[in-house]
Amino acid sequence: MRCFEFVKSSYSSGNGECVEVARNVPGAVAVRDSKRSDSPFLILASAAWDRFIADLRRQL
Repeated sequence: MRCFEFVKSSYSSGNGECVEVARNVPGAVAVRDSKRSDSPFLILASAAWDRFIADLRRQL
């Protein structure tokens, strides 16, 4: 079992809409809702996450 170490995203707002991301497992990125740390989370390939973030940055 992979042991993800989640940290709150630097883009999370102060109004409770927060995301935590774990990038400590090679080849994978995990994402979860910080308000529900015991709930399921998404696991993405690192390349898919990088494309997602790049697309978000283009939209800003």
